[in-house]
Amino acid sequence: MFSTTSSASRLEDRFVSAFKLQEGHTLNGNNAHVQGLRWQAIESFDRLGLPTSRAEAWKYTPIEKIVQRDYQLHTAPGRIIPDRDTVSRFVVPDLDAYVVVLVNGRFIAELSSVDHPSGGMIVTGLAEAGEAHADVVNHHFARYADSAGEAFTALNTAFTQDGLFVFVPRGLSVDKPLHVINLIQAEEAQWLNPRHLIVVEQGAELTIIESNHSLTQAPTFTNSVTEVFVGAEARAMLYRLQDEGAAASHVAGIQVYQERDSVFSGFTVTLSGEVVRNNMNVLPDAQHTESHLFGLFLGDGRMHVDNHTLVDHARPHCQSNELYKGILDDEATGVFNGKVYVRRDAQQTNAYQSSKSVVLTNTARMYSKPELEIYADDVKCSHGATTGHLDSEAIFYLQSRGITAQRARAMLLLAFARDVLENVTIEPLRVMLDHIVESRFHE
Repeated sequence: MFSTTSSASRLEDRFVSAFKLQEGHTLNGNNAHVQGLRWQAIESFDRLGLPTSRAEAWKYTPIEKIVQRDYQLHTAPGRIIPDRDTVSRFVVPDLDAYVVVLVNGRFIAELSSVDHPSGGMIVTGLAEAGEAHADVVNHHFARYADSAGEAFTALNTAFTQDGLFVFVPRGLSVDKPLHVINLIQAEEAQWLNPRHLIVVEQGAELTIIESNHSLTQAPTFTNSVTEVFVGAEARAMLYRLQDEGAAASHVAGIQVYQERDSVFSGFTVTLSGEVVRNNMNVLPDAQHTESHLFGLFLGDGRMHVDNHTLVDHARPHCQSNELYKGILDDEATGVFNGKVYVRRDAQQTNAYQSSKSVVLTNTARMYSKPELEIYADDVKCSHGATTGHLDSEAIFYLQSRGITAQRARAMLLLAFARDVLENVTIEPLRVMLDHIVESRFHE
């Protein structure tokens, strides 16, 4: 364990010093390939430095005031884990799924139910996979996420100890979703670096529901990285629910790599947090791929949620679609920066992007920056962003039909949110999210 505060004046120096101290002890493993990547990553982190609001990509998200807190980074496994009754509070009702539990980023086998996974699927902790499945890990780990150019990814790579490893072999359609429950348990302010690697081979299909929750009121900072490989003709769906509470901050980096004729769908629903930053990057690196990104965020109090997306169209004949919606109350702040990049060879690309937000008070803020950067000439690309208040005429109309102002407001907000929720194809999950959102609006 070490603290992110020390006599060193620069926070980056504290992490570098701690890495050099710990790397030979608790950070070491038996996978030499991963150890070599650690050193490259910490050198990149030292060179890059943590981002500040002076950087364009972090202009509206003051991450520096959050990372400067005195967090503890535990490099040894925790001894206390929650019981099954606690875990059951976070299971999606009526959902038939494999359940995986991680506590503080560590895979907990005794709380997980993946003893007999479907047809050769492998689900385990990344630490164990680094030894038991070293060939797959060495081929994919840190291959897609950018440790050389992104400071938080580099820091995660350097300090990675455990996380989730999922391998779906060629041609396997997994019979039911994988529900990953990420729990934070701490008695003091804590910094976490979970790392997830998901490999869906050619012609395979997988659906993952990842939900993030906290069991503590202590301030926490989670710096997570997820790499997703979607092979040729494969289909992968990733649902992410962020509800870690007002004391939790989270920077989530998701990097998706797609091969030919593959389909990836990503959903991010953010319900709580102090500062939440989602970096969703997709690289369709072959022809005839589809990429679908959906996001819904509800902000209240002084919550700050920032969604950055990048779809990097590198090959021709591909499609991407993005729809992000936000509802901000009180003094909450929302950010959406979505970029569609179309390279010169990516002819006949079809890309659509939309960001729509509602601010419910004069003190809530929303910053939208949709971007198209196109170097091909035979494409169909469009984007749009709108931010505004609820339609007063619509509320008046509903009131004229005998509906109270509060009920009318809730009905309009729920209809606004359902544009995103209706794209959730797993009925128990959609029903649960719909109930959560509706309850939130009726409060």
